[in-house]
Amino acid sequence: MEKSDSKPIATVNTIEVFNPAELIELCNRIKSSGVLGRSKYYGAMLDYLVSCSIENKLPKEIELATEVWGKPTSFDVSADSSVRVYVHQLRKKLKTYYEQNELNAPYILAIPKGKYSLAAVKNPLTQSPAQQSISKLNLNTSLLIMAVILLCVNLLYMSDRKGEVSAPPSQIAATHPVWKAVLGDNQPILLVMGDYYIFGELNANGNVARMVREFNVNSSGDLEDLQFSDIEHAENYLDLDLSYMPEGSAFALAKIVPILQNSGKTVNITMMSDLTSSDIRSNHIVYIGYISALEKLAAMAFAGSGLRLGRSYDELLNFRTEEYYTSDAGLPEEGEPFRDYGMFSTFPASSDTQVVLITGMRDAGLMHTAQALSDSSSMDDLVVAIDSDTDEAVASFEALYEVYGVDRLNFNANLVYTNLLDASKIWRSPQSARLY
Repeated sequence: MEKSDSKPIATVNTIEVFNPAELIELCNRIKSSGVLGRSKYYGAMLDYLVSCSIENKLPKEIELATEVWGKPTSFDVSADSSVRVYVHQLRKKLKTYYEQNELNAPYILAIPKGKYSLAAVKNPLTQSPAQQSISKLNLNTSLLIMAVILLCVNLLYMSDRKGEVSAPPSQIAATHPVWKAVLGDNQPILLVMGDYYIFGELNANGNVARMVREFNVNSSGDLEDLQFSDIEHAENYLDLDLSYMPEGSAFALAKIVPILQNSGKTVNITMMSDLTSSDIRSNHIVYIGYISALEKLAAMAFAGSGLRLGRSYDELLNFRTEEYYTSDAGLPEEGEPFRDYGMFSTFPASSDTQVVLITGMRDAGLMHTAQALSDSSSMDDLVVAIDSDTDEAVASFEALYEVYGVDRLNFNANLVYTNLLDASKIWRSPQSARLY
């Protein structure tokens, strides 16, 4: 049985809040919302738990295994964790439903940790006006903690420099024209971290034998598509709700977050695997991560670009000059020098929102690009290189840095490519078309 990692929440028997007809109707609304995905097990499990609530029955793990999954009575729940994992996933799906629907419901349906039954819980979003304004985005806890730490460090830095005339570098960088399209209005900012989705592969006992990364599986929805296309092995794949990020993302985050904070605007954080088209339309997007993790932003990034992906994500082609830019940062031995590439791009996603990409083929390229976008002198070089200081040009261009380093650290870099983007092609790109 799952162990609770927090204080138990106050719950009420579902029948004390919902009569049987209301409970069944609520169950149908949850299933119709699509939040349970296309797997038949989540809907079947919810139906079973609703029936148990109506009958005032507290089901056991073995009963879920036999009644919902059709396992034999000899099924060993101590050796097979699939029921516990599915209950954990259903608990999160119910939470997601109420984050996206019925925000003002006085009670919500939940599965208390350590239980295999439904309970009614007072909706925390209805407790106060302040709580009602909480963002519906699924924020990654570790990133939030990192952002808070960075904020504190930045505030301490600013307080230490109070007596000096010069402003901190982040404050100076925030006033640069390159950042104007993102920081110069009241539109909220969504910081998107390029992550890599990981799912589990189960062994014969139903336990996770290994964690798998597939480039064509980048979300829970993609995993469900894989399961439906490979029915024979569908039960071997499990959504672990896990992802990982490159080490260079932490360095880049430390450089960029203080600049965004200087705007005084709302800055939310999410993972690329959780990014939606609605997010892109409603927020300025600042992306930090590898080129290979651009996913939903890739089509927009290269629609009006002078660059194309090469034979891998470690290669870009300048299709006008037919020059290849190829990173070997993933190949050198320890202590051996390497060459990497960092890419910066900024362009409008809509008439109200802007996308800023701070990315690289590997860590060194990503780190240098973030460093360049936090330094006013480096950004001046960008403006000079595109040979225009108009707002329209500065709001729609791309640049490529050739970075040299050792052991994934950048030591030297050159600006080797800049290009004004064709905004009309960005608007006509397939990804953009889906936003309107």
